[in-house]
Amino acid sequence: MGRWRAPAPQSSKYITRKGFDTLNSELRFLWKEKRPMITQSVREAAAQGDRSDNAEYTEGKRLLREIDRRVRFLAKRLDDINIIEHIPENTNVIVFGAWVTLLDEDDKLKRIRIIGPDEIDSSGTLVSMDSPLAKALFKKSVGDEAELHKPDGSINYLEITKIEYIKE
Repeated sequence: MGRWRAPAPQSSKYITRKGFDTLNSELRFLWKEKRPMITQSVREAAAQGDRSDNAEYTEGKRLLREIDRRVRFLAKRLDDINIIEHIPENTNVIVFGAWVTLLDEDDKLKRIRIIGPDEIDSSGTLVSMDSPLAKALFKKSVGDEAELHKPDGSINYLEITKIEYIKE
């Protein structure tokens, strides 16, 4: 069998100003600071002689490939992305950028923000607009209930208690 994999689904091309600035500063850091530093260390390692047995040279080249891959991705992504900075006219409905407070089945409150896929974090507070949770919440209002279907087949019922839009 081959190594073919189906292409990943295209992620949404929306981002907040803060998320855009974060990605842009990462791109500048990689290109202006980190890459020149690694290039210099590869140059010094190459000057030591035999490159086939030189671990510093091999590791430096690997790091350069990773940096170049990330720089290409960021440059292409930043050119192709739409920055959403405005607060919607109807702030009673959940759309991109909303801070949403949810009440789950166990009467626990959870506050999340719906943002672009390039901005998510592992804390669970920043949720991608492409996620099942965000899709279940879009266009809902305070007092509405949403059903979140989990991969294991279970369903969580959530009640929307608060919707906020905060200008960054």
